[in-house]
Amino acid sequence: MTNLKMPKINKKMILNKKEIVQDFIKIVKKDNVLFDDAEVKPFETDALSAYKQKPMIVVLPETTGEVSKILSYCNKKRIKVVPRGAGTGLSGGALPLEDAVLVVLSKFNKILEIDFQNRCVVAQPGVTNLSITEAVQHKNFYYAPDPSSQIACSIGGNVAENSGGVHSLKYGTTTNNLLGLEVVLMDGTVCNLGGKTFDSEGYDIMGLFTGSEGLLGVVTKAIVKILKKPETVKATLIGFPTIEDGGNCVSEIIAKGIIPAGMEMMDKALIHATENFAKAGYPKNAESMLIVEVDGDPNEVEESIDRIKNIAKHNNCTSIKISKNEKERLKFWAGRKAAFPACGAMAPDYYCMDGTIPRGKLSEVLKEIQRLSKVYDLKVANAFHAGDGNLHPLIMFDSNDPKSLEKTEKFGADILKYCVKVGGVLTGEHGVGIEKRELMCEMFNNNDIQQQLKIKLALDPSSLLNPGKVYPILRKCAEEGRIHAHGSKSKFSSIPRF
Repeated sequence: MTNLKMPKINKKMILNKKEIVQDFIKIVKKDNVLFDDAEVKPFETDALSAYKQKPMIVVLPETTGEVSKILSYCNKKRIKVVPRGAGTGLSGGALPLEDAVLVVLSKFNKILEIDFQNRCVVAQPGVTNLSITEAVQHKNFYYAPDPSSQIACSIGGNVAENSGGVHSLKYGTTTNNLLGLEVVLMDGTVCNLGGKTFDSEGYDIMGLFTGSEGLLGVVTKAIVKILKKPETVKATLIGFPTIEDGGNCVSEIIAKGIIPAGMEMMDKALIHATENFAKAGYPKNAESMLIVEVDGDPNEVEESIDRIKNIAKHNNCTSIKISKNEKERLKFWAGRKAAFPACGAMAPDYYCMDGTIPRGKLSEVLKEIQRLSKVYDLKVANAFHAGDGNLHPLIMFDSNDPKSLEKTEKFGADILKYCVKVGGVLTGEHGVGIEKRELMCEMFNNNDIQQQLKIKLALDPSSLLNPGKVYPILRKCAEEGRIHAHGSKSKFSSIPRF
Protein backbone atom coordinates (compact mmCIF):
# COMPACT_ATOMS: atom_id res chain seq x y z
CA MET A 1 0.00 0.00 0.00
CA THR A 2 1.12 3.53 -0.72
CA ASN A 3 0.22 6.47 1.48
CA LEU A 4 -0.86 9.33 -0.75
CA LYS A 5 0.80 12.69 -0.26
CA MET A 6 -2.09 14.90 0.69
CA PRO A 7 -2.23 18.50 1.87
CA LYS A 8 -2.35 18.69 5.65
CA ILE A 9 -5.65 19.54 7.25
CA ASN A 10 -5.54 23.12 8.49
CA LYS A 11 -6.10 23.90 12.17
CA LYS A 12 -9.50 25.37 11.49
CA MET A 13 -10.68 22.08 10.01
CA ILE A 14 -9.32 20.11 13.00
CA LEU A 15 -11.12 22.42 15.42
CA ASN A 16 -14.36 22.02 13.45
CA LYS A 17 -14.28 18.22 13.25
CA LYS A 18 -16.10 17.71 16.57
CA GLU A 19 -18.69 20.26 15.55
CA ILE A 20 -19.26 18.50 12.23
CA VAL A 21 -19.64 15.13 13.97
CA GLN A 22 -22.16 16.57 16.42
CA ASP A 23 -24.13 18.15 13.59
CA PHE A 24 -24.18 14.84 11.66
CA ILE A 25 -25.48 13.03 14.74
CA LYS A 26 -28.50 15.34 14.55
CA ILE A 27 -29.13 14.12 10.99
CA VAL A 28 -28.38 10.35 11.23
CA LYS A 29 -28.13 7.78 14.00
CA LYS A 30 -25.12 8.22 16.25
CA ASP A 31 -23.78 4.78 15.29
CA ASN A 32 -23.81 5.85 11.63
CA VAL A 33 -21.15 8.53 12.16
CA LEU A 34 -17.57 7.21 12.32
CA PHE A 35 -14.66 9.48 13.03
CA ASP A 36 -11.81 7.92 15.04
CA ASP A 37 -8.87 6.22 13.31
CA ALA A 38 -9.95 2.65 14.04
CA GLU A 39 -13.47 3.28 12.73
CA VAL A 40 -12.51 4.98 9.47
CA LYS A 41 -9.53 2.77 8.62
CA PRO A 42 -11.63 0.08 6.80
CA PHE A 43 -12.69 2.79 4.34
CA GLU A 44 -9.19 4.05 3.48
CA THR A 45 -8.95 2.21 0.17
CA ASP A 46 -11.01 0.46 -2.49
CA ALA A 47 -10.32 -2.53 -4.75
CA LEU A 48 -7.58 -0.57 -6.52
CA SER A 49 -5.73 -1.22 -3.24
CA ALA A 50 -2.38 0.27 -4.24
CA TYR A 51 -3.30 3.55 -2.54
CA LYS A 52 -4.84 4.43 0.79
CA GLN A 53 -6.02 7.57 2.53
CA LYS A 54 -8.18 7.76 5.64
CA PRO A 55 -11.22 10.06 5.47
CA MET A 56 -11.91 12.75 8.04
CA ILE A 57 -15.40 11.41 8.83
CA VAL A 58 -17.49 8.51 7.53
CA VAL A 59 -21.26 8.89 7.56
CA LEU A 60 -23.73 6.13 6.65
CA PRO A 61 -27.15 7.58 5.84
CA GLU A 62 -30.21 5.34 5.55
CA THR A 63 -32.73 7.55 3.73
CA THR A 64 -32.75 9.98 0.81
CA GLY A 65 -33.75 12.70 3.25
CA GLU A 66 -30.62 12.08 5.30
CA VAL A 67 -28.41 12.22 2.20
CA SER A 68 -30.07 15.50 1.20
CA LYS A 69 -29.46 17.04 4.63
CA ILE A 70 -25.82 15.85 4.72
CA LEU A 71 -25.02 17.31 1.30
CA SER A 72 -26.86 20.54 2.02
CA TYR A 73 -24.91 20.92 5.27
CA CYS A 74 -21.56 20.19 3.59
CA ASN A 75 -22.38 22.58 0.77
CA LYS A 76 -23.06 25.44 3.18
CA LYS A 77 -19.94 24.67 5.22
CA ARG A 78 -17.81 24.09 2.07
CA ILE A 79 -16.87 20.58 3.18
CA LYS A 80 -15.75 18.13 0.49
CA VAL A 81 -17.81 14.96 -0.01
CA VAL A 82 -16.77 11.62 -1.50
CA PRO A 83 -19.62 9.17 -2.28
CA ARG A 84 -18.88 5.45 -1.85
CA GLY A 85 -20.75 2.26 -2.65
CA ALA A 86 -19.36 -1.22 -2.01
CA GLY A 87 -15.73 -0.15 -2.52
CA THR A 88 -15.14 -2.61 -5.36
CA GLY A 89 -14.00 0.09 -7.81
CA LEU A 90 -10.71 -0.39 -9.65
CA SER A 91 -9.71 3.18 -10.50
CA GLY A 92 -9.71 4.83 -7.07
CA GLY A 93 -12.94 6.68 -7.75
CA ALA A 94 -14.17 6.26 -4.16
CA LEU A 95 -10.82 6.88 -2.50
CA PRO A 96 -11.29 9.31 0.43
CA LEU A 97 -9.67 12.66 1.12
CA GLU A 98 -8.33 13.45 4.56
CA ASP A 99 -10.32 16.69 4.70
CA ALA A 100 -13.54 15.24 3.29
CA VAL A 101 -16.64 13.43 4.47
CA LEU A 102 -17.06 9.93 3.04
CA VAL A 103 -20.77 9.28 2.40
CA VAL A 104 -21.19 5.50 2.33
CA LEU A 105 -24.38 4.10 0.79
CA SER A 106 -24.07 0.52 2.06
CA LYS A 107 -27.18 0.83 4.25
CA PHE A 108 -29.26 1.59 1.15
CA ASN A 109 -29.51 -2.16 0.54
CA LYS A 110 -33.17 -2.87 -0.21
CA ILE A 111 -35.03 -3.79 -3.36
CA LEU A 112 -38.01 -1.44 -3.15
CA GLU A 113 -40.19 -2.90 -5.90
CA ILE A 114 -40.26 -5.70 -8.45
CA ASP A 115 -42.56 -4.83 -11.36
CA PHE A 116 -42.81 -7.77 -13.74
CA GLN A 117 -45.54 -6.07 -15.76
CA ASN A 118 -43.21 -3.19 -16.66
CA ARG A 119 -40.16 -5.47 -16.54
CA CYS A 120 -38.18 -3.42 -14.06
CA VAL A 121 -36.82 -3.41 -10.52
CA VAL A 122 -36.60 -0.39 -8.24
CA ALA A 123 -33.53 -0.74 -6.03
CA GLN A 124 -31.53 1.28 -3.55
CA PRO A 125 -27.90 1.94 -4.58
CA GLY A 126 -26.37 -0.46 -2.04
CA VAL A 127 -28.12 -3.51 -3.53
CA THR A 128 -25.57 -5.81 -5.14
CA ASN A 129 -25.67 -6.42 -8.88
CA LEU A 130 -26.28 -10.16 -8.54
CA SER A 131 -29.10 -9.62 -6.04
CA ILE A 132 -31.27 -8.14 -8.81
CA THR A 133 -31.11 -11.36 -10.81
CA GLU A 134 -31.59 -13.50 -7.69
CA ALA A 135 -34.74 -11.56 -6.84
CA VAL A 136 -36.41 -12.16 -10.21
CA GLN A 137 -35.04 -15.46 -11.48
CA HIS A 138 -37.97 -17.46 -10.00
CA LYS A 139 -40.01 -16.03 -12.88
CA ASN A 140 -37.25 -16.57 -15.45
CA PHE A 141 -36.08 -12.95 -15.49
CA TYR A 142 -32.58 -11.56 -14.97
CA TYR A 143 -30.54 -8.34 -14.97
CA ALA A 144 -28.18 -8.33 -17.95
CA PRO A 145 -25.06 -6.30 -16.92
CA ASP A 146 -22.77 -8.72 -15.10
CA PRO A 147 -19.36 -7.39 -13.99
CA SER A 148 -16.94 -9.99 -12.66
CA SER A 149 -17.49 -8.48 -9.21
CA GLN A 150 -21.27 -8.79 -9.49
CA ILE A 151 -21.53 -10.78 -6.25
CA ALA A 152 -20.23 -7.73 -4.35
CA CYS A 153 -20.46 -4.56 -6.47
CA SER A 154 -23.45 -2.30 -5.90
CA ILE A 155 -25.98 -0.90 -8.33
CA GLY A 156 -25.11 2.65 -7.29
CA GLY A 157 -21.46 2.00 -8.08
CA ASN A 158 -22.46 0.42 -11.39
CA VAL A 159 -24.29 3.64 -12.28
CA ALA A 160 -21.34 5.80 -11.21
CA GLU A 161 -18.90 3.85 -13.41
CA ASN A 162 -21.33 2.72 -16.14
CA SER A 163 -20.22 -0.85 -15.47
CA GLY A 164 -20.45 -3.53 -18.14
CA GLY A 165 -19.60 -7.20 -17.96
CA VAL A 166 -19.22 -10.27 -20.12
CA HIS A 167 -22.66 -9.86 -21.71
CA SER A 168 -22.43 -6.16 -22.52
CA LEU A 169 -21.70 -6.93 -26.19
CA LYS A 170 -25.34 -7.80 -26.91
CA TYR A 171 -27.20 -6.32 -23.94
CA GLY A 172 -25.23 -3.16 -23.28
CA THR A 173 -23.66 -1.60 -20.20
CA THR A 174 -25.48 -0.07 -17.23
CA THR A 175 -26.65 2.96 -19.21
CA ASN A 176 -28.51 0.69 -21.65
CA ASN A 177 -30.32 -1.07 -18.81
CA LEU A 178 -31.26 1.93 -16.71
CA LEU A 179 -34.76 3.44 -16.76
CA GLY A 180 -34.71 5.91 -13.90
CA LEU A 181 -32.66 7.49 -11.12
CA GLU A 182 -33.19 9.39 -7.93
CA VAL A 183 -30.16 11.66 -7.42
CA VAL A 184 -29.24 14.13 -4.69
CA LEU A 185 -27.25 17.16 -5.84
CA MET A 186 -24.54 18.86 -3.77
CA ASP A 187 -26.92 21.53 -2.51
CA GLY A 188 -29.32 18.85 -1.23
CA THR A 189 -31.80 19.04 -4.12
CA VAL A 190 -33.44 15.68 -4.84
CA CYS A 191 -33.95 15.00 -8.57
CA ASN A 192 -35.98 12.23 -10.16
CA LEU A 193 -34.81 11.34 -13.65
CA GLY A 194 -36.55 8.97 -16.06
CA GLY A 195 -39.04 6.40 -14.79
CA LYS A 196 -40.53 3.06 -15.72
CA THR A 197 -41.00 4.00 -19.35
CA PHE A 198 -38.35 3.52 -22.01
CA ASP A 199 -38.37 7.11 -23.25
CA SER A 200 -38.31 10.44 -21.44
CA GLU A 201 -38.82 13.90 -22.84
CA GLY A 202 -36.09 16.55 -22.87
CA TYR A 203 -32.36 16.15 -22.50
CA ASP A 204 -30.87 12.83 -21.46
CA ILE A 205 -29.84 14.02 -18.00
CA MET A 206 -29.90 10.46 -16.68
CA GLY A 207 -27.31 9.53 -19.30
CA LEU A 208 -25.16 12.40 -18.07
CA PHE A 209 -25.18 11.06 -14.51
CA THR A 210 -24.45 7.49 -15.60
CA GLY A 211 -20.68 7.13 -15.60
CA SER A 212 -20.11 10.51 -13.91
CA GLU A 213 -18.07 8.86 -11.12
CA GLY A 214 -19.77 10.70 -8.25
CA LEU A 215 -18.79 14.16 -9.51
CA LEU A 216 -22.34 15.36 -10.23
CA GLY A 217 -24.57 13.86 -7.54
CA VAL A 218 -25.27 10.94 -5.20
CA VAL A 219 -27.57 8.17 -6.49
CA THR A 220 -30.19 7.12 -3.91
CA LYS A 221 -32.46 4.99 -6.10
CA ALA A 222 -32.25 3.23 -9.47
CA ILE A 223 -34.88 1.71 -11.75
CA VAL A 224 -33.30 -1.02 -13.88
CA LYS A 225 -34.60 -3.14 -16.73
CA ILE A 226 -35.01 -6.87 -16.29
CA LEU A 227 -35.12 -9.27 -19.21
CA LYS A 228 -36.77 -12.61 -19.82
CA LYS A 229 -34.22 -15.40 -19.87
CA PRO A 230 -33.58 -16.62 -23.42
CA GLU A 231 -35.04 -19.96 -24.47
CA THR A 232 -31.66 -21.46 -25.35
CA VAL A 233 -28.11 -20.48 -24.36
CA LYS A 234 -24.89 -22.19 -25.45
CA ALA A 235 -21.25 -21.31 -24.91
CA THR A 236 -18.27 -22.34 -27.02
CA LEU A 237 -14.62 -22.60 -25.97
CA ILE A 238 -12.24 -22.06 -28.86
CA GLY A 239 -8.46 -22.41 -28.65
CA PHE A 240 -5.99 -20.78 -31.06
CA PRO A 241 -2.28 -21.29 -31.79
CA THR A 242 -1.56 -17.53 -31.69
CA ILE A 243 -3.03 -14.38 -30.17
CA GLU A 244 -3.38 -12.94 -33.66
CA ASP A 245 -5.60 -15.84 -34.78
CA GLY A 246 -7.89 -15.30 -31.79
CA GLY A 247 -8.09 -11.57 -32.45
CA ASN A 248 -8.81 -12.10 -36.13
CA CYS A 249 -11.59 -14.56 -35.26
CA VAL A 250 -13.24 -11.93 -33.04
CA SER A 251 -13.20 -9.38 -35.85
CA GLU A 252 -14.59 -11.85 -38.40
CA ILE A 253 -17.45 -13.01 -36.17
CA ILE A 254 -18.66 -9.42 -35.78
CA ALA A 255 -18.00 -8.59 -39.44
CA LYS A 256 -20.22 -11.50 -40.50
CA GLY A 257 -23.16 -9.97 -38.61
CA ILE A 258 -23.17 -12.37 -35.66
CA ILE A 259 -23.81 -10.64 -32.31
CA PRO A 260 -23.00 -13.10 -29.52
CA ALA A 261 -24.45 -12.58 -26.04
CA GLY A 262 -20.86 -12.49 -24.86
CA MET A 263 -17.41 -12.95 -26.35
CA GLU A 264 -14.40 -13.10 -24.03
CA MET A 265 -10.74 -13.62 -24.85
CA MET A 266 -7.88 -14.80 -22.64
CA ASP A 267 -4.19 -15.28 -23.37
CA LYS A 268 -2.08 -18.32 -22.45
CA ALA A 269 -0.88 -16.94 -19.12
CA LEU A 270 -4.43 -16.36 -17.94
CA ILE A 271 -5.70 -19.65 -19.41
CA HIS A 272 -3.19 -21.55 -17.27
CA ALA A 273 -3.80 -19.52 -14.11
CA THR A 274 -7.57 -19.81 -14.45
CA GLU A 275 -7.60 -23.50 -15.34
CA ASN A 276 -5.41 -24.33 -12.35
CA PHE A 277 -7.75 -22.30 -10.14
CA ALA A 278 -11.22 -23.16 -11.46
CA LYS A 279 -10.80 -26.40 -13.48
CA ALA A 280 -13.18 -25.11 -16.16
CA GLY A 281 -11.84 -27.32 -18.95
CA TYR A 282 -9.83 -24.64 -20.78
CA PRO A 283 -7.32 -25.65 -23.53
CA LYS A 284 -3.94 -25.22 -21.80
CA ASN A 285 -2.02 -25.80 -25.03
CA ALA A 286 -3.63 -22.75 -26.70
CA GLU A 287 -1.92 -19.36 -26.95
CA SER A 288 -5.30 -17.64 -26.82
CA MET A 289 -8.87 -18.70 -26.13
CA LEU A 290 -12.33 -17.36 -26.84
CA ILE A 291 -15.55 -17.98 -24.94
CA VAL A 292 -18.37 -17.21 -27.36
CA GLU A 293 -21.92 -17.43 -26.06
CA VAL A 294 -25.07 -17.20 -28.16
CA ASP A 295 -28.67 -17.17 -27.00
CA GLY A 296 -32.21 -17.02 -28.36
CA ASP A 297 -34.41 -19.36 -30.37
CA PRO A 298 -32.98 -22.95 -30.47
CA ASN A 299 -32.68 -22.97 -34.27
CA GLU A 300 -31.07 -19.54 -34.29
CA VAL A 301 -28.56 -20.65 -31.67
CA GLU A 302 -27.60 -23.79 -33.58
CA GLU A 303 -27.15 -21.83 -36.80
CA SER A 304 -24.97 -19.24 -35.05
CA ILE A 305 -22.85 -21.96 -33.42
CA ASP A 306 -22.24 -23.60 -36.81
CA ARG A 307 -21.22 -20.28 -38.36
CA ILE A 308 -18.89 -19.50 -35.45
CA LYS A 309 -17.26 -22.94 -35.75
CA ASN A 310 -16.59 -22.35 -39.46
CA ILE A 311 -15.12 -18.90 -38.77
CA ALA A 312 -12.94 -20.35 -36.00
CA LYS A 313 -11.62 -23.05 -38.33
CA HIS A 314 -10.92 -20.41 -40.97
CA ASN A 315 -8.77 -18.67 -38.33
CA ASN A 316 -6.70 -21.78 -37.52
CA CYS A 317 -8.38 -22.81 -34.27
CA THR A 318 -6.83 -25.80 -32.49
CA SER A 319 -9.84 -26.83 -30.39
CA ILE A 320 -13.60 -26.26 -30.14
CA LYS A 321 -15.76 -27.31 -27.21
CA ILE A 322 -19.51 -26.56 -27.06
CA SER A 323 -21.42 -26.64 -23.77
CA LYS A 324 -23.65 -29.70 -23.59
CA ASN A 325 -25.89 -28.41 -20.81
CA GLU A 326 -26.44 -25.47 -18.47
CA LYS A 327 -24.04 -26.85 -15.86
CA GLU A 328 -21.18 -26.99 -18.36
CA ARG A 329 -21.98 -23.53 -19.73
CA LEU A 330 -21.82 -22.06 -16.23
CA LYS A 331 -18.55 -23.91 -15.67
CA PHE A 332 -17.05 -22.21 -18.74
CA TRP A 333 -18.04 -18.83 -17.31
CA ALA A 334 -16.97 -19.71 -13.77
CA GLY A 335 -13.40 -19.84 -15.04
CA ARG A 336 -13.65 -16.39 -16.64
CA LYS A 337 -15.32 -14.92 -13.54
CA ALA A 338 -12.46 -16.29 -11.44
CA ALA A 339 -9.74 -14.91 -13.74
CA PHE A 340 -8.71 -12.07 -11.44
CA PRO A 341 -8.36 -14.07 -8.21
CA ALA A 342 -6.65 -16.84 -10.19
CA CYS A 343 -3.77 -14.42 -10.81
CA GLY A 344 -2.93 -14.62 -7.11
CA ALA A 345 -0.77 -17.65 -7.94
CA MET A 346 1.29 -15.65 -10.45
CA ALA A 347 2.53 -12.80 -8.22
CA PRO A 348 1.92 -11.18 -4.81
CA ASP A 349 -0.23 -8.50 -6.48
CA TYR A 350 -1.77 -7.62 -9.81
CA TYR A 351 -2.83 -4.30 -11.30
CA CYS A 352 -5.94 -4.51 -13.46
CA MET A 353 -5.99 -2.08 -16.38
CA ASP A 354 -9.05 -1.04 -18.38
CA GLY A 355 -8.95 0.44 -21.86
CA THR A 356 -11.07 0.10 -24.98
CA ILE A 357 -9.94 -0.15 -28.60
CA PRO A 358 -11.49 -0.74 -32.03
CA ARG A 359 -11.96 -4.51 -32.44
CA GLY A 360 -9.85 -4.55 -35.59
CA LYS A 361 -6.85 -3.33 -33.57
CA LEU A 362 -6.98 -6.19 -31.04
CA SER A 363 -4.04 -8.18 -32.42
CA GLU A 364 -1.91 -5.05 -32.81
CA VAL A 365 -2.53 -3.93 -29.22
CA LEU A 366 -1.84 -7.42 -27.85
CA LYS A 367 1.54 -7.41 -29.60
CA GLU A 368 2.34 -4.03 -28.07
CA ILE A 369 1.39 -5.25 -24.59
CA GLN A 370 3.73 -8.21 -25.04
CA ARG A 371 6.52 -5.86 -26.13
CA LEU A 372 5.96 -3.56 -23.14
CA SER A 373 5.98 -6.58 -20.82
CA LYS A 374 9.57 -7.27 -21.89
CA VAL A 375 10.55 -3.60 -21.66
CA TYR A 376 9.34 -3.32 -18.06
CA ASP A 377 10.28 -6.88 -17.12
CA LEU A 378 6.82 -7.47 -15.64
CA LYS A 379 4.57 -10.41 -16.42
CA VAL A 380 1.12 -9.65 -17.79
CA ALA A 381 -1.97 -11.78 -18.28
CA ASN A 382 -4.74 -10.58 -20.56
CA ALA A 383 -8.51 -10.84 -20.34
CA PHE A 384 -10.76 -8.99 -22.77
CA HIS A 385 -14.41 -8.29 -23.38
CA ALA A 386 -13.28 -8.99 -26.92
CA GLY A 387 -16.57 -8.30 -28.66
CA ASP A 388 -16.64 -4.64 -27.64
CA GLY A 389 -12.88 -4.12 -27.49
CA ASN A 390 -12.64 -3.65 -23.71
CA LEU A 391 -9.19 -4.79 -22.55
CA HIS A 392 -8.24 -5.88 -19.03
CA PRO A 393 -4.46 -6.50 -18.94
CA LEU A 394 -3.42 -7.77 -15.50
CA ILE A 395 0.10 -6.62 -14.64
CA MET A 396 1.89 -8.74 -12.02
CA PHE A 397 3.92 -6.90 -9.36
CA ASP A 398 4.86 -6.81 -5.69
CA SER A 399 3.30 -3.91 -3.75
CA ASN A 400 5.94 -4.29 -1.04
CA ASP A 401 8.50 -3.05 -3.56
CA PRO A 402 7.91 0.66 -4.31
CA LYS A 403 9.96 0.41 -7.51
CA SER A 404 7.79 -2.47 -8.71
CA LEU A 405 4.63 -0.40 -8.21
CA GLU A 406 6.19 2.58 -9.98
CA LYS A 407 7.14 0.41 -12.96
CA THR A 408 3.65 -1.09 -12.98
CA GLU A 409 2.03 2.34 -13.14
CA LYS A 410 4.25 3.35 -16.05
CA PHE A 411 3.53 0.07 -17.84
CA GLY A 412 -0.21 0.55 -17.38
CA ALA A 413 -0.02 4.16 -18.56
CA ASP A 414 1.82 3.10 -21.71
CA ILE A 415 -0.89 0.52 -22.45
CA LEU A 416 -3.62 3.15 -22.14
CA LYS A 417 -1.69 5.67 -24.22
CA TYR A 418 -1.41 3.06 -26.96
CA CYS A 419 -5.16 2.37 -26.73
CA VAL A 420 -5.80 6.07 -27.41
CA LYS A 421 -3.20 6.10 -30.19
CA VAL A 422 -5.02 3.37 -32.14
CA GLY A 423 -8.38 5.13 -31.82
CA GLY A 424 -9.57 3.80 -28.47
CA VAL A 425 -10.36 5.35 -25.09
CA LEU A 426 -8.88 5.35 -21.60
CA THR A 427 -11.59 3.32 -19.92
CA GLY A 428 -14.32 0.88 -20.82
CA GLU A 429 -16.03 0.37 -17.47
CA HIS A 430 -13.70 0.97 -14.51
CA GLY A 431 -13.76 4.74 -14.81
CA VAL A 432 -11.00 7.34 -14.68
CA GLY A 433 -10.86 7.95 -10.93
CA ILE A 434 -7.33 8.80 -9.87
CA GLU A 435 -5.71 5.96 -11.81
CA LYS A 436 -6.17 7.53 -15.25
CA ARG A 437 -6.61 11.12 -14.15
CA GLU A 438 -3.19 12.26 -15.35
CA LEU A 439 -3.82 10.61 -18.73
CA MET A 440 -6.95 12.61 -19.56
CA CYS A 441 -4.87 15.11 -21.54
CA GLU A 442 -3.75 12.22 -23.78
CA MET A 443 -7.32 11.99 -25.01
CA PHE A 444 -8.78 15.48 -24.53
CA ASN A 445 -7.41 18.95 -25.18
CA ASN A 446 -8.05 21.84 -22.80
CA ASN A 447 -11.15 22.97 -24.72
CA ASP A 448 -12.65 19.47 -24.47
CA ILE A 449 -12.05 19.34 -20.72
CA GLN A 450 -13.29 22.92 -20.31
CA GLN A 451 -16.69 21.94 -21.71
CA GLN A 452 -16.91 18.97 -19.35
CA LEU A 453 -15.98 21.17 -16.40
CA LYS A 454 -18.75 23.63 -17.26
CA ILE A 455 -21.26 20.83 -16.73
CA LYS A 456 -19.57 19.81 -13.48
CA LEU A 457 -19.68 23.37 -12.14
CA ALA A 458 -23.28 23.92 -13.24
CA LEU A 459 -24.32 21.17 -10.80
CA ASP A 460 -21.57 21.59 -8.19
CA PRO A 461 -20.34 25.23 -8.35
CA SER A 462 -17.82 24.86 -5.50
CA SER A 463 -16.46 21.55 -6.80
CA LEU A 464 -17.08 19.78 -3.49
CA LEU A 465 -18.31 16.43 -4.86
CA ASN A 466 -15.55 13.85 -5.25
CA PRO A 467 -12.77 16.39 -5.88
CA GLY A 468 -9.42 15.20 -7.19
CA LYS A 469 -10.98 12.57 -9.46
CA VAL A 470 -11.14 12.35 -13.28
CA TYR A 471 -9.60 15.76 -14.11
CA PRO A 472 -5.85 16.32 -13.56
CA ILE A 473 -5.76 19.57 -11.56
CA LEU A 474 -8.42 22.23 -11.40
CA ARG A 475 -7.36 25.83 -11.11
CA LYS A 476 -9.63 28.83 -11.17
CA CYS A 477 -8.43 31.70 -13.34
CA ALA A 478 -9.58 34.83 -11.50
CA GLU A 479 -9.49 37.14 -14.48
CA GLU A 480 -11.52 34.75 -16.64
CA GLY A 481 -13.71 33.16 -14.00
CA ARG A 482 -12.99 29.78 -15.56
CA ILE A 483 -11.51 26.54 -14.30
CA HIS A 484 -8.70 24.88 -16.21
CA ALA A 485 -7.28 21.36 -16.14
CA HIS A 486 -3.51 21.05 -16.02
CA GLY A 487 -1.29 17.98 -16.00
CA SER A 488 0.48 17.08 -12.79
CA LYS A 489 3.29 14.76 -11.72
CA SER A 490 1.65 14.13 -8.35
CA LYS A 491 -0.56 11.07 -8.20
CA PHE A 492 -3.38 12.48 -6.15
CA SER A 493 -3.42 16.22 -5.55
CA SER A 494 -6.29 17.78 -3.64
CA ILE A 495 -8.33 20.44 -5.38
CA PRO A 496 -7.93 23.83 -3.72
CA ARG A 497 -11.05 25.54 -2.46
CA PHE A 498 -12.25 28.60 -4.30
